[in-house]
Amino acid sequence: MGEAFALGCAVFWAFAVILLKRSGETVSPVALNLFRVTFSLPLLLATTLIVRGPDLPPVPPRDYLVLVASGILGIVIADTLFHKSLNMVGAGVTAIIDTFYSPITVLLAFLTLGERIGARDLVGMCLIMGAVLLSATLTPPPDRSRKHLIEGVALGILGLCFLALGIVVAKPVLGRWPVLWVATVRQAGSAAVLLAFAIASARRREYLGVWRPTHVWRRMVPATVLGSYLSLMLWIGGMKYTLASIAAILNQSSTVFILILSVILLHERLTKRKIAATLLALVGVLLVSLR
Repeated sequence: MGEAFALGCAVFWAFAVILLKRSGETVSPVALNLFRVTFSLPLLLATTLIVRGPDLPPVPPRDYLVLVASGILGIVIADTLFHKSLNMVGAGVTAIIDTFYSPITVLLAFLTLGERIGARDLVGMCLIMGAVLLSATLTPPPDRSRKHLIEGVALGILGLCFLALGIVVAKPVLGRWPVLWVATVRQAGSAAVLLAFAIASARRREYLGVWRPTHVWRRMVPATVLGSYLSLMLWIGGMKYTLASIAAILNQSSTVFILILSVILLHERLTKRKIAATLLALVGVLLVSLR
């Protein structure tokens, strides 16, 4: 059951990335992130109430602050950078960049939590870094230059650094409280910060205008439901009902699904170099995830 959940998470996330790429062609990264967070929050709240009831766990204020800080790092900043990178490099290269999350998390856990790094971890991390560097030499999208491609890869990696940092910051709290509740609190804190930023920004009309129903909602709504709600629920199920290492590997299979869907639905080029980078990255993820 857990394996099916983890694989389903990868499939739903892959479709979400394709829809987000299309949405990002007309909606700015900040506005798209604001829409995702605020639209998915009621879904998470409703699910939490159904699963856990209306009673809140006895959480100290410090843990709330940690989760809000984690959300700012891993959702507000990281996801905004993700949308910007996705717009610049395309879905196929984004899928390769996403594999960089594993070595970044392992490295941060080593530096901040004292977790050990073995020889297999180092080999896997080198393979993933090699794959990401190889992706930076690919032919850029038709409307982008080589400079845009490199900048997009750099933004994607920076976003993953913030994402991993957000998880490492929340690590002590994750062990004490229900994962679904933690996810909802992080989302609520992120929604409040993004909303405050949008209201204070000189571009508030553009950012807040994302809530006005338009034809783009045909992509943004399913992208949000798939990427910010259903894939999260399946991720939690996968981590709960199977080994974390197995779930992580199956989750990362989204790289393959995104690559295939980017060719079929976005008409991105599938080159030998892109295939080589993908395979190199997946082998690296396998080595790191089985630590």
